[in-house]
Amino acid sequence: MSTTSPAAGLPAPDQSARLRDALLAAEFTADGLLDLLGAPAYAALARSETVPALRATRGDSPLETLVRLFLLQQTVPYERASAALPLDEALADGWVVKDGDGVRATVDVRPYGGPEGQDWFIVSDLGCAVGGAGGASGREEGVVLGVGGASTTLAGITVRTPVSSALDVGTGSGIQALHATQHATRVTATDLNPRALAFTRLTLALSGAPEADLREGSLFAPVESETYDLIVSNPPFVISPGARLTYRDGGMGGDDLCRSLVQQSGERLNEGGFAQFLANWQHVEGEDWQERVRSWVPRGCDAWIVQREVQDVTQYAELWLRDSGDHRTAPEEYAAQYDAWLDEFEARGTKAVGFGWITLRKSGAEEPSIVVEEWPHPVEQPLGETVRAHFERQDYLRTHDDAALLAEAFVLAPEVMQEQVGLPGAEDPEHVVLRQNRGMRRATKVDHVGAGFAGVCDGTLSAGRILDAIAQLVAEDPVLLRDRTPQAIRLLVEEGFLEPVSARG
Repeated sequence: MSTTSPAAGLPAPDQSARLRDALLAAEFTADGLLDLLGAPAYAALARSETVPALRATRGDSPLETLVRLFLLQQTVPYERASAALPLDEALADGWVVKDGDGVRATVDVRPYGGPEGQDWFIVSDLGCAVGGAGGASGREEGVVLGVGGASTTLAGITVRTPVSSALDVGTGSGIQALHATQHATRVTATDLNPRALAFTRLTLALSGAPEADLREGSLFAPVESETYDLIVSNPPFVISPGARLTYRDGGMGGDDLCRSLVQQSGERLNEGGFAQFLANWQHVEGEDWQERVRSWVPRGCDAWIVQREVQDVTQYAELWLRDSGDHRTAPEEYAAQYDAWLDEFEARGTKAVGFGWITLRKSGAEEPSIVVEEWPHPVEQPLGETVRAHFERQDYLRTHDDAALLAEAFVLAPEVMQEQVGLPGAEDPEHVVLRQNRGMRRATKVDHVGAGFAGVCDGTLSAGRILDAIAQLVAEDPVLLRDRTPQAIRLLVEEGFLEPVSARG
């Protein structure tokens, strides 16, 4: 049951089903937009450039009307709106209002394709969806953002196994809660901003998704001691002076909000449950950033922390000054704001800021697996299955010593290719690289033994028997080869190049 009431001035979800039917009938969907606008205008809209989309919607079809109304936030003639919408209901519920001889939208409605082809809609404040008419700047306190790169990244890395309960902390416009309704029996969404909860209600209703339990409050306060199988959060992680924008700064100094979120999540996870976050963390002078973030991991949890990007403090300040529209102020005001950001970083000893993903899994292991790495390279989304498999491999390696590895049979993972690197015409390559073409798209160097071993792993022979055969081929002592190879096998398993047959069932 929801513990908050709809925010004043926002649409009511009463007639959402009729509005949804009208949007679908007009093909106001992600695919329909691409077909109407064409790739260049569609891409320009994602960059907040609206002129190509305006040119592409000069006709009078219902789809063109809806794009102008909800995405470009133009006033459209009453007759055109009436042809595209159940207009009386849309006016009564507050989705649109009269504006002279026409109507205009009160909220931004963005088509959003679900992972299994669902036609969903994300509802947010005007101009606050990527591709909305206002772009990504000019934010005000209390504003609710729509879908963007961060929210789709988190949705893509989230483990999607069926669960009984899921919690979306800081739900915003409800994107993560919407995804969770597809595989969780019960979904709870919290936010400090009551407008965000109202927008989440609209997003779920207009997308035809089940309702969620909406609760107002900061971080885990609204759920007290309740526990969940899945916790997700795209928090207001930006490290900034003053913490003046709730949607961005979260009201805590430095990276304290992200640290608190991670540390407090452990006691609210059920055994085997996952908690997944996006986060920023400080790179502090004289401190190892990996140890800083590692210290956040709560007791009883395995963790996989991936740093995707690092910006020096000047790049970081400029990025978020542009986001909030401060670059459009008078030069002296902008300079003062910029100076305040650098003062904040200097006071904290911060030389750079990292951005990445944090995934926890409640394992209860006495010796938890905590992997912290930097991976700025391209990956293939969605990664939810890759994340789940990572923790399964950690379980396997934790319970198998070297002797058990040698007794195991392995299969080379799908989509792994071998590259030989060396000078043209050379008899032997300088080294061999195994490369994944899926998931994290990792690459690792192996010697001739490692390459030969991986190449014959088809699940029929144990690792020990394969090494004995290789030892005979290269005239090497099989005992010495068995002694030195398990470490390399362990690495290939940990990074997903080899799959143990016993773990595959």
